[in-house]
Amino acid sequence: MFENVPAYAGDPILSLNEDFQRDPRGNKVNLSIGVYFDDVGRLPVMRAVQTVEASLLETAAPRSYLPMAGHAGYRDAAQALVFGENHDARRAGRIATLQTLGGSGALKVAADFLRRHVPDAQVWISDPSWENHRVVFEGAGLTVNTYPYYDAATGGLRFEAMRDAIDALPERSVVLLHACCHNPTGVDLNAEQWVELIPVLQRRKLIAFVDMAYQGFGAGLEEDAACVRKLADAGVPLIVASSFSKNFSLYGERCGALSVVCRDAEEAQRVLGQLTFAVRANYSNPPVHGAKLVAGVLSNPSLHSAWESELAEMRQRIKLMRGKIHDGLAGLVDDVLRARYVSQVGMFTYTGLSEQQVEKLRDEHAIYLLRSGRMCIAGLNQQNVGYVASAIASVAGKVGVAK
Repeated sequence: MFENVPAYAGDPILSLNEDFQRDPRGNKVNLSIGVYFDDVGRLPVMRAVQTVEASLLETAAPRSYLPMAGHAGYRDAAQALVFGENHDARRAGRIATLQTLGGSGALKVAADFLRRHVPDAQVWISDPSWENHRVVFEGAGLTVNTYPYYDAATGGLRFEAMRDAIDALPERSVVLLHACCHNPTGVDLNAEQWVELIPVLQRRKLIAFVDMAYQGFGAGLEEDAACVRKLADAGVPLIVASSFSKNFSLYGERCGALSVVCRDAEEAQRVLGQLTFAVRANYSNPPVHGAKLVAGVLSNPSLHSAWESELAEMRQRIKLMRGKIHDGLAGLVDDVLRARYVSQVGMFTYTGLSEQQVEKLRDEHAIYLLRSGRMCIAGLNQQNVGYVASAIASVAGKVGVAK
């Protein structure tokens, strides 16, 4: 029956992570998968989350199905974190928010919703973007295109080219934007560039789809969500996918949210109904445990504050590692190549290394990066950052060595 089914090549990131797990070398360093590790290479369990989980285990309540839209307290807390507690759209009931299976689940539900209700729309993603963006939208039957974004020569942003390309898109096109900590490049728009881009989206009557998987890992919780709130203020048709995988270190619980900002509360209710229809057609309803953990932290002022403090420590450790590898490469690689470690933001950096150099890092030094040269800075720590810097200098050769 299934003899014609082809083999699956595998996801490039997850497959590389499996290769790392099988590598027997003791000096191996995993800088491929987008996961935050602490300074001794462990996946942290956040203290505020531990407190809520201990309380949940004491009560051992029944575990019935959640509604299709998810846990009510979780949905409210997620919406408040993304838009701000007192945002006008939130107070007016104009935001339809539901719990999803991580950020990927939010993308999938939104893609199905768009295919059904805006069937003529095409999607435009940055060049490059996270690989799964194309996979999810094309899987829903949408056509995916790219707009200019990353400048390989400088390690920065091609903002004028990006703005002009978006300014030429057909009406009702869906423009996928990264709120902060762009994956895979680590290159973000600054506040002035967002101010310049928003009128373009308005004038062209485009749908802004913001993926915010790393809120709190850029400049801070409020700062990282500023673009979302400006878009909502401007009345741009807006969809937001958000995730608690990274900022709560709850990767395996698949805690995400999808929000759609509407014209009024009545429209928001209709949109929410159609979003739940998409959920029913995919996975019926989301799981309860992770939702209770997140809601328990965010609804308790003391735990909320403790979580923010711990998240700030994680953010600062990433910045520290950026500075460490930048300093460790001084005099060993070209200054333009080196500068991107501190000019780019968040968990990822586009190192500028070629595919061949990345292969040499893996084969000769047991250091794992993506073929694109993307490095997960959160995999660096005080024990391995010097080794990684030395290895990068050794594989860069004459191409990367300062003159």
